This record gives sequence, C-alpha cells and structure tokens, in this order.
Amino acid sequence: MGKRILMPAQEINLDNVPYVRERIEAPHLTGFLLKLFVWLVESRLFGHAILSVLKRKNKMTQILRHTVIPEEPMFFPEFPPQEPETAVDFVDEDTPPALRVDHALKCLPSYDTSKASRVARSNSFLYWTIRDYANAYRSGQTTPSDVAECIISAVEESLNRNPPLIFFISFNANELRKQAAASTRRFEEGSPLSILDGIFIAIKDDIDCYPYPSKGGTVWFHKVREVKQDAVCVSRLRSCGAILAGKANMHELGMGVTGNNPHYGTTRNPHMIQHYTGGSSSGPAAIVASGLCAAALGTDGGGSVRIPSALCGVAGFKTTYGRTDITGSICEGGTVEIIGPIATTVQDVMLVYAAILGSSTVDLARLRPMPPCFPMLGTTDNLNLLGSLKLGKYSSWFADVYSNEVSESCERILTQVANSFGTETREIILPELEEMRAAHLVSIGSEALNHIYPHFENGQRMALSYDVRLNMALFESFLAADYVVAQSLRRRIMHYHMEAFKHVDVIVTPTTGMTAPKIPSSSLKIGETDLETSGYLMRFILAPNLIGLPAISIPVGHDKDGLPIGLQLIGRPWAEATLLRLASAIEEIAPPQKRPAVFYDVLKGV
Repeated sequence: MGKRILMPAQEINLDNVPYVRERIEAPHLTGFLLKLFVWLVESRLFGHAILSVLKRKNKMTQILRHTVIPEEPMFFPEFPPQEPETAVDFVDEDTPPALRVDHALKCLPSYDTSKASRVARSNSFLYWTIRDYANAYRSGQTTPSDVAECIISAVEESLNRNPPLIFFISFNANELRKQAAASTRRFEEGSPLSILDGIFIAIKDDIDCYPYPSKGGTVWFHKVREVKQDAVCVSRLRSCGAILAGKANMHELGMGVTGNNPHYGTTRNPHMIQHYTGGSSSGPAAIVASGLCAAALGTDGGGSVRIPSALCGVAGFKTTYGRTDITGSICEGGTVEIIGPIATTVQDVMLVYAAILGSSTVDLARLRPMPPCFPMLGTTDNLNLLGSLKLGKYSSWFADVYSNEVSESCERILTQVANSFGTETREIILPELEEMRAAHLVSIGSEALNHIYPHFENGQRMALSYDVRLNMALFESFLAADYVVAQSLRRRIMHYHMEAFKHVDVIVTPTTGMTAPKIPSSSLKIGETDLETSGYLMRFILAPNLIGLPAISIPVGHDKDGLPIGLQLIGRPWAEATLLRLASAIEEIAPPQKRPAVFYDVLKGV
C-alpha cells in the first residue's frame, strides 16, 4: 500500500474537494454467528488477521498507518477566540444552579395557561412541559407525590407488557416517593426551590446518582466502582428540587448506538416497539418520549444523546466540550464526551441545561470558555437575529442517507425556516469525512479502554455482551501511533469547520441517515453487530464529539411508517444560545408531533 502525503489543511482549495460517499464493510451478525465471530476475533490465531482485513477494507489502515499528516496533534479541542453572542442573557458559572434556571426561565416566552383546553379542543398531541408541571403544582391541581404514584404504576405496567419496554436498569419506588414527598412539602409551604422543583428527571446509568449504583449497562461495573455521591450535574439538578427518577437503560458501556442490551433487555422505541430507540442513551430518550419524565440526562461521546433523541422524536442537546462538568460519570476525563439534556421541547432542554452548566476547574483553565448565556426568546430582537442567520449545508453529504425521507424532511423544514424567518442557506464543503470517522473511532475507543481498564479484573471481559467484546477487540488493536495520528486529524477537522464558520453561523444536517431500525428477534438474547447500520446512524454526528462543537437534534417530521426524523444544528464553539434560538424557532413551524404508540399521561392521569 502506497504512502499518502496530505497537504497542510490551510493550503487546500476546498472548492476542488470531491465528496466521497461513505461505505462501511463489515458483517451483520446476531445469535450463534455473532458468538462464533467474537470467538475468532478474540483468538490469538485468527484475531489479528480478521481485524486487519476489516480495517483495511474500511480504509482505516491507509488513513492511520500509511498517511503523512503535516499538522501537529491536538489532544483535546482547542477553540479559536469567538465573538460574544447577542440578544442573550449572560450568567456567571458560579451562580447557584437554581438562580441560573431562573435566568433561563425569564428568557422564555410567556407561559400559555390555556394549553390544556386548547389541546383538548383540537384533539392534537402535545407533550406536557416543565412549565405545565410547575403550573399544575402551583395551582394545586396535583402534587409531585400524586405524579410519582402515576409514574410508579406506569413503570410497573411497562415491565408487564409483552414485550417489556425496559426503561430503567435501577428504579426504586420508595426512593421516588421520598423525593416527591419532600418536593410536595416545599409546595405546601410555598417555598419551591426553582421551576425544576417536582420535575421528574431520569439519569443515564453511566452517571452517578446516589444511592443508585452506576452499572453502565453491565452486570459487574458497580461491583468495582462504588457510588458515594451524585455526579456534579446530578447534584446541581437536585439542588433545584428535581426528582431523580432512577437509572435509565443504555447500550452497555456506551459502546453502541442501537440501545441493544442483552443483560437487562433492550429498551423499546415508544413510537414502534419493534424498533430500536438508538443509543447509547436509549433509556433516557425513550423515557422522555413515552411521557414518563419531562427530561433526562444522557452522555454523548459519539452521538449518544442526539441519535436516540432523533429516533424517539424528542430534543437532545450536546453542549460545547467542557461546558458541563462530567465529574462523577463513568466517562469522566475523556476528550469527546459530554453530559447533556434530553427533553420534549427546546425550552425544556434550555431549563435543564441552565441547571447543569458549569465547567470543571481544569476545563476553565485550559479551554477559557466564553461566559454561558441564554437566548432571549420572547423579544423582538429574537426574530431579527433569526433573520440574519446563515446556515451552512454540504449538499452531497446532507443527501447521503439510507432513506430519502430523512433528507427530504430536513430539506423541507429548512425551506420553511427561510420563508418564515428569512434565514439564508449557503453551500459549504467539509472534507476528509472518512478521516474524521477514523479519528473519532480511535479517540473514543482509546478513551473508553482508559476508563474501563482501572476497574477491569479477570473474567469480566467474558461478562460483557458480544458486540461490546467485539468493539473492545477493535479498540485494543489500535497502536499508540494510531492515537497520535487521530489527534493530528482532529486538528485538520477543526480547521475545516472553523473555515466554514467564517461564512455561516450554523451547520445543518439530518441527525441520522435513517429512522429507527427494526430490532431483530435473534439479537435480544445475544446481541447484534451491524456496523453498516451504525454508520448510517452516526453519519452526521461525529464532528461535534471529535472537535467539541455544540449541537442539538430536534424532531422535524416522520417517515411513512410514523417513525420520527431529526434535524441536527451544529454551532460555533460556546454558541449554545444561537442553537437554542434557532432550534426553538424550528420547533414552532415543524409538522405536528404524533402521539407515540406507548405514552403515559402521568400529569393528566392524576
């Protein structure tokens, strides 16, 4: 294989860069064939040869071993200076979470108290929002304790279904009642802590939430890593009065994007229960989509918040790398992962984001983040700013999807945004997408092993599901030199995106290249590996993880079967407010939501 020498990124004429369609070559295996393949890959006799063939077929060998890259490595995102956002409300990171939430609340449009009667008259479907719950509590219509009983009954019902929906890995009814009773007392005393008081929020199983264990979707991780306190972001939610509903199901160790989990059962998509939710934050997205909780926290190292949000028809937000402190999660210390909110509306995403934001001491020093701020959505300046936004679209990439229904729905909403708000869409080019995929895989794989190895003991590898063992074998095949090459590619990918942002404010793509895949019955007990499907699910989401950009997925329609379709907005570093502003506007003009096939109306149920 010949050596390839890349020109420095800043010398490349982007107008002459052809689009290369992404193709992933790997077997789709379930059941016995998956077990046999994993046995071969893990064997000393065959493993190296099999992985070498797979990496060569997918151009990883050429990219990582036979390419000369002139750029220096970038071992964590290094952001160039950014201009402050306008028409925003800035907030100090040191402000208590409840006060930050109050700041965000004042930036929202006025609350519509007639929503319930309007929905009843029109027979349309709208999710209950955080402010709907808060209004019901403050008006005495219900209490957090009443809602808790409805949630407990719904969780029991979800487990008794055929097939069971498996929303949670750890759920304790008494713990839920205890938190709800404390919140109810605060309302009775007229002293709720914030708009989030009494709001039920699910926590992904790789984020610490005391007294629950953090299993990470495994059957053993909690035995070697004890949870003694909340993760930082969970502690911030708790200080706002949020009720932490339990530990949500996930793809084991986050090493997959379908949500398949043979240990605890695979979470079902509330829109069509024979289909995947997407992952790895499968439980959080399904819990929100089914109406059980108003919001959830997930982790996103390779689209793990945005993919399931898109497939389940809810909003999922990935912040700029370092904007939230991920201390107290299994993935802490990585360079691609964040903790982000999932909710049914962009306004609810904003309220939860307000509570959890705040960089770690290390990230404050090395990243020097712009001050956090919220868009002032209820002002006339908001409409003026929307009209001035320039959206970047790489058309060849945008259309490279498994189902044209996805790209066509996203295209339609962009036309509506232009007609309604006056936004302009400009063509951009983002080269080296295959290199980006390779760099992300090496980076997240190496960091995943780094998180796991300190807790790894004899026999625990065999307790992992087969697709995770296969991924681990692939990650273990990377050399230290591969990791350094990946970081040099990271610098190039950062350059290309910063060049695009000289001409546009937001990059737009479909969130995923397909709607929710069907769950093969043969995958439920043993698992599944389908890297081609994973490639379509991850096609558009890697840059925000590799180079740390903020991104949000919002629902913009459904395919012919009624499965949700998501649009992704990618922003400049630290420009969360711009994304929230545009996402909220798109949400207003998007097609009506469809009621999921499985929906628990826990607020009306009381």
